[in-house]
Amino acid sequence: MPYELFISLRYLKAKRKSAFISIITLISTAGVALGVMALIIVLAVMTGFEMDLKEKILGTNAHVVILKNGSTIDNYQELMQRLVKYDGVIAATPFIYNQVMLSTGKNVSGVVLRGIDPESDQKVTNLHKSMISGKLSSLLPDKGSIMLKDAAESTLPGLIIGKELARNLNLFPGDRVNIVSPLGNMTPLGMVPKMKGFRVAGIFHTGMFEYDSTIAYVWLKDAQEFFTMGDSVTGIQLKVADVYGTSALAKKINSDLGLDYHARDWMQMNKNILFALKTEKVVMFIILTLIVLVAAFGIASTLFMLVMEKTRDIAILKSMGASGRSIMKIFILEGLIIGTSGTIAGLVSGLLIAKNLESIVSAVQKVTGFELFSRDVYYLDRFPSHVVPMDVVIISVTAIVISFIATLYPSWQASRLLPSEALRYE
Repeated sequence: MPYELFISLRYLKAKRKSAFISIITLISTAGVALGVMALIIVLAVMTGFEMDLKEKILGTNAHVVILKNGSTIDNYQELMQRLVKYDGVIAATPFIYNQVMLSTGKNVSGVVLRGIDPESDQKVTNLHKSMISGKLSSLLPDKGSIMLKDAAESTLPGLIIGKELARNLNLFPGDRVNIVSPLGNMTPLGMVPKMKGFRVAGIFHTGMFEYDSTIAYVWLKDAQEFFTMGDSVTGIQLKVADVYGTSALAKKINSDLGLDYHARDWMQMNKNILFALKTEKVVMFIILTLIVLVAAFGIASTLFMLVMEKTRDIAILKSMGASGRSIMKIFILEGLIIGTSGTIAGLVSGLLIAKNLESIVSAVQKVTGFELFSRDVYYLDRFPSHVVPMDVVIISVTAIVISFIATLYPSWQASRLLPSEALRYE
């Protein structure tokens, strides 16, 4: 063992006259541990929330959407066959997108009506996995038609709505609902809104309030008939193998299809919220790093006081032949031991809490009776927490580097101490 390390470890042992310095050393170590623990927990929660949000976005929406500028797509079947030949494209499905109003007599709500093909949509989105009542195939007339009590003479087409929308309109499977479109028929009296009756064939729950309260699905053919679109669609959705390589694919599609078409990937369509999450994560990392910086000042203060107390020892070591570099190394090692110990303690405690955060939150809520995490407010099915190994490495390296920088100045001051000055009053 190098004698510098041996002396550094000896200086960490508390003596009666240096008990105060030992207390400050423990506080500095605890400060580093607290900062590292806070960084790991907060970044784990924010990463978990980001992953949960991306999963819900990708579960409801396609990876890439192709639209035609200013009009609908007539030859969508041929275009779909062309698009699935691109590298990385798994499946394609057409859709119709329009804004309408749902009316149940007493309640009215504006929604986005999407016409889909249930069979091909299952290959592109995870909507079929979000069904809590009914099936996606119930939109098809030969699989989901049911006779209504108040419409015994006709069978209405099916409609699938979100859980929150069903709650707001007080709708249940089998209930009748009217779809009203402002783009109706022109008459001598002006534009007359178009209205048609549908039945609630199913209810879905994605976990995102925006989707569950504002989107309704019907069969593609029913949407074409209702909006008088013939055999055209609004756009085409694609599912790809690499969800993070969609930007390059969208650019290639735009280049190949020309100016008449416009392809957008899921990151473009949700860039505001994704950018906000990324920015918030970076800002939180910077803010919480200040805790480690405060602990670093504690390490520097500890070393300054230790240098003042060990002035006589430093002079003796220099008289015995120790170089200024060796003296500096002694105090740098001591500061690194404090910083590394705090980092390790923070890593262990932070990882334990982050891995069991949901259980800890539930236990605290049961004991205190205070709801720390409300699923109704945050609209998450679980408390998200995901530890990224690279985040742990960055946090650890940052904490140790800050601790190392904090040791440089007091260690340099110790190395400049002259033996004659130190021993003058001894």
